[in-house]
Amino acid sequence: MRKESIVIIALTFVAALGILPAEAQKGPIRIGFMSSLTGPLSPNGKDMLNSFELFLEEQGGKLAGREVKLVTEDDAGNPATGLTKLRGMAEGQGIQILVGPLSAAVGYAIRDYIDSKKLPAIFPIVSGEDITQRKRSPYIVRTGWSSAQPSHPFGKWVYDNLKYRRIAMIGYDFAFGWEVAAGFHRTFEESGGQIVQKLWPPLGTTDFGPYIAQLKRDVDAVYAVFSGADALRFAKQYEDAGLKARLPLIGGGTFTDEHVLRTMGDEVLGVITALHYSAALTTPGNQKFARTYEGKFKQVPSYYSEGTYVAGLQLKRALEGLSGDAESVERLVGTLRKTELADTPRGPIRFDDYGNPIQNIYIRKVERVGGKLQNTVIHTFPNVSQFWTYKPEEFLKNPVYSRDYPPCKYC
Repeated sequence: MRKESIVIIALTFVAALGILPAEAQKGPIRIGFMSSLTGPLSPNGKDMLNSFELFLEEQGGKLAGREVKLVTEDDAGNPATGLTKLRGMAEGQGIQILVGPLSAAVGYAIRDYIDSKKLPAIFPIVSGEDITQRKRSPYIVRTGWSSAQPSHPFGKWVYDNLKYRRIAMIGYDFAFGWEVAAGFHRTFEESGGQIVQKLWPPLGTTDFGPYIAQLKRDVDAVYAVFSGADALRFAKQYEDAGLKARLPLIGGGTFTDEHVLRTMGDEVLGVITALHYSAALTTPGNQKFARTYEGKFKQVPSYYSEGTYVAGLQLKRALEGLSGDAESVERLVGTLRKTELADTPRGPIRFDDYGNPIQNIYIRKVERVGGKLQNTVIHTFPNVSQFWTYKPEEFLKNPVYSRDYPPCKYC
């Protein structure tokens, strides 16, 4: 018998016994990536894709020894489109894991499908509270945040440290804006402060003049919840109205996140916000990540970049713990939820029983360093849960944060 024939027979025999390496038995791991790559959210979606492709490039296109096949789709920020694209990836291209999306509306739209298909999904950006609260799925784990997670500690910190007592709020008139503002509202008032006004401009407002004219002048500060072009326009128009020097601006972390800070100017100097990431963090993990990202893409990473990179780190660690077995869905999901990451760019992460990260929250102040604006970290809250100091079972008895909850009793 020829030597080649003996080798083939031997390989067939060991394969039948299941002792060939996983990659030889099962082929590549098929990962679906979905984000908003066209439309108004596309710059943020591109940040997500950049960082995930960077991560896979650093791994040599393999995870736990198995080749990775990446299937990328654009949901355009549209819930119906997102659901259609996910069905195509799952049923037509056989993806085994989903990373994405960006939009909370898309996240909610695909939740039931993910659940029914038992498709392991990592949400790096979607922050809708109920994704890991009242409408949670055992198949979704997120590496990002819940909308109010940074706001809870920030409300108390502002009361205790900035000594503000009366605050007016202005922000997006949809769930993200409501939820970010509500977390701050709750803890600021529990500390003794008062929210005395809430204004809700729609997404894509070009002229904030009528809203700025309505802002109360007898407050200590204005709290803003915007991102992208809306943040850019509001900050500039607020300064042009002569208010910045009179009424300090504070806000949700996306207001000065690096995705928009790149194109801002002195109108945001001194603005204080809270988020789970800053590109200016001096952790070894972040210094390496930020340097590599900026070198490749010629811009500092945003939280959209970092969150998706961390999704890759989490998936890698989980698959390594399973020797690359992406086919065992329940084991994979369970391992993703138990994975602890000590050295992500943002710092240490572990996951609660609901699939949301417990992580540091950073209070950041916009400063100019070396001629560039950055979110300098001025305080760190370690190990912050989506439930802050509240008991989860008590927290979940309340309605999800909204336009009207908590009620604005001082308005």
